[in-house]
Amino acid sequence: MKMNWKKIIGIVAVVAIVVLVVFKLKTNKEITQGKVYQYDKEQAINVQVDTLQLENVNAEFSYSGTFEPNKETKISAELQGKINTILVDVGSIVNKGQSLVLLDNSLLKLQLQTIEVQIEGLEADVNRYTILAKADAIQGIQLEKAELGLKSAKVQKTTLLEQINKTTIKAPFSGVVTAKLSEEGAFAAPGVPLLQITDITNLKFTVNIPENELSKFKLNQSYPVVVDAYPDILLTGKATMIGSKANMGSSFPVQFTVYNTSDLKIKSGMFGKVNLKSDKLGRGIIIPASAIVGSENQPQVYILKNGKALLQNITISNKIKNKAVVSNGLNEGEVIVTNGFINLFDGANVTVK
Repeated sequence: MKMNWKKIIGIVAVVAIVVLVVFKLKTNKEITQGKVYQYDKEQAINVQVDTLQLENVNAEFSYSGTFEPNKETKISAELQGKINTILVDVGSIVNKGQSLVLLDNSLLKLQLQTIEVQIEGLEADVNRYTILAKADAIQGIQLEKAELGLKSAKVQKTTLLEQINKTTIKAPFSGVVTAKLSEEGAFAAPGVPLLQITDITNLKFTVNIPENELSKFKLNQSYPVVVDAYPDILLTGKATMIGSKANMGSSFPVQFTVYNTSDLKIKSGMFGKVNLKSDKLGRGIIIPASAIVGSENQPQVYILKNGKALLQNITISNKIKNKAVVSNGLNEGEVIVTNGFINLFDGANVTVK
């Protein structure tokens, strides 16, 4: 049997190409791996630490919250109709009872004229029938029908006057126009918002208080409130509501009523703080806020034990500037990591700088 040398040479060439490609790919992988940094989890990480000690805890407590308007409403028409004029714009300061929007009432006024003509005729009928009835010239029933017709017409007139009055939409309370939701020429209908008015003369300021600190607040007592945007403006908030049910963060809402400045500097949505001072001076553990990791709902720190960094859940009772007072989770004498968090993980080997 003759050997097909061309076929054998072709197979050998294909095998050689495959081997060459595999070798090249392996070589490229090794080169790439050599260039990529391979982090060694067993390698010790340099960190800075601090040994915890009991300190005098500043008896000032600060709770952050948000300002909300005393009253806010979206205004809509009570009747359907085309918008003829919008008398205000966003930012306009309005007083209670001030006209804001004028609807087209031309058809209602024509109907009113018609009713007034009918009333005029019915009044003449009543006067005439009264004279005739006294002279027994007509039956009393005719006079009664004329009088009932006059009463009905007067009711229709009153109804039309009320409808015409409602074509002028007025401010239900004093405040600031914070949204313009329609334009002149548009069609107004009940339930369709046209404007939004916000009353920020008085404000509601709400903070969330931990369960163990809720006793610091009493209804109808006044507390100092500071606006983050205007730290030099000192306000007084009267506690008007203390929550009876905890929220998602296991804290309770406390609401204060705050009088705005005369030029209404404080806006709805601004942030502020209610500050408390206590005559009692306690001792506790204070750590730098920069040492805290984890989430706001579950703060954590790294503690140093046997050359390893271990995550520890903590409870924060108060924050004072760039420090935090820890009420649970840490003890005096323990060592926490304060710097060097890059690549740090729970259980990592560490060395102290």
